[in-house]
Amino acid sequence: MKRICLICITILLGVASATLSQPAEHVVLITIDGFRSDFYLDESWGMVNLRQMKERGIYAEGVNPVFPSSTFPNHTTIMTGVRSAEHGIYYNNQFASDGTGEWFWYANSIQAPTLWDAVSEAGLKSVSVNWPVSVDAPIDYNIPIIKEPGISRLQAIKKHSKPEGLFEEIEQYATGKMGNLDFSMQEDYLLLDQNLARITAYLIKKYKPALTTVRLSLTDNFQHEQGRDGDKVRRVVAGADRSIKTILDGIERAGILDETAVIVTGDHGFVNRHTLLAPNVWLKRAGLIEDAKNSDWKAQFHTAGGSAFLQLKNPDDLEYLKKVKVVINDLPKGQRKLFRIVEGCELDRLAIDPAVPLALTAEQGVGFSSSRSGSTVRPASGGTHGYLPEFPEIQTGFVGYGAGFKQDVIIPVMDLEDVAPIITRLLGIKLKSADGAAFPGIFAS
Repeated sequence: MKRICLICITILLGVASATLSQPAEHVVLITIDGFRSDFYLDESWGMVNLRQMKERGIYAEGVNPVFPSSTFPNHTTIMTGVRSAEHGIYYNNQFASDGTGEWFWYANSIQAPTLWDAVSEAGLKSVSVNWPVSVDAPIDYNIPIIKEPGISRLQAIKKHSKPEGLFEEIEQYATGKMGNLDFSMQEDYLLLDQNLARITAYLIKKYKPALTTVRLSLTDNFQHEQGRDGDKVRRVVAGADRSIKTILDGIERAGILDETAVIVTGDHGFVNRHTLLAPNVWLKRAGLIEDAKNSDWKAQFHTAGGSAFLQLKNPDDLEYLKKVKVVINDLPKGQRKLFRIVEGCELDRLAIDPAVPLALTAEQGVGFSSSRSGSTVRPASGGTHGYLPEFPEIQTGFVGYGAGFKQDVIIPVMDLEDVAPIITRLLGIKLKSADGAAFPGIFAS
């Protein structure tokens, strides 16, 4: 079923033209999963290196993610300069009625041109480390993120690293022989981010690419466990700052510091949660999901932390959409106040999965469970994201430093779509499809 709504055509801002100069020979784009602007605005977080970059460059007080504020859709928006409806990565994982949808590992799922495409078309080189939706992307030196059944995470990453032999080269010259623990997110260690930084620093020094993209993972992991603050969260934030310094050292050792722009940004903020809602339990009780395996269903929600997206087995059947709305409207007031419905023109404005006729976004402190059994309301702890970007806690951050950037420029609020046009402006390349703004006032020339 297609939503019908009149919307304005976004004016393409910030597209690099052939007449623009090239302020930077190299751009290093570092994302911190679960990155928040208070990490560099509040000195108690211990991000000494990033605060120094902020003071010598530009920064944003807040950056709006796309909806849902999840890792894979937002990293793809960073790479394309467009929202999910255009780039096709709507969630972290694909919807499947039995809950086993594969994650969007492969770059051929992206339906819009990427920065990697633009760099390749300009005859330049690229490096990428631990970036979502990057397997088989047009990247010259690629250590992607991927998981496969039957083998360890490290084995899957080695298998899909390109070119052949690159991972072995890294182990020989950058990290030493690595085991599963060195790439693990399941232990209370900071090894993963440290190793990602060492890999990135080595590849920059060895190959001096025009564009480097790297994602540090662990800040997200520990905020899911502890929420917005906690002893592990503070340690991992300081660890991410140390990883940034490792990458900066690699740039300097490569002899390209004066020609390099460094951007640190993220994909989403974080919200402490105390309560979970299970909307598929509502639908099962209403007869719209009829068995435990979910093979016989008419409607169900695909959940993403602080949001839930209605999927209809027959998208053109309005009868079941009406039934879902009745189910929601008949909920007890105490549950109904914990979320709001997003539909119609608002969904079009947000540019999400075009197959979704209705979405839910939770109030702060509330998240959604994908469970189809048990209580409809249950206690929760830790943190989550995925919410509609309409409050500061879910925003991410942005710091730009080095070649091409002015100093002492503050951007009150920007969008993640703006990152790609900023990078094309710095490198003097083109990505005509990008919708974001390049903000001419942030550039030194």
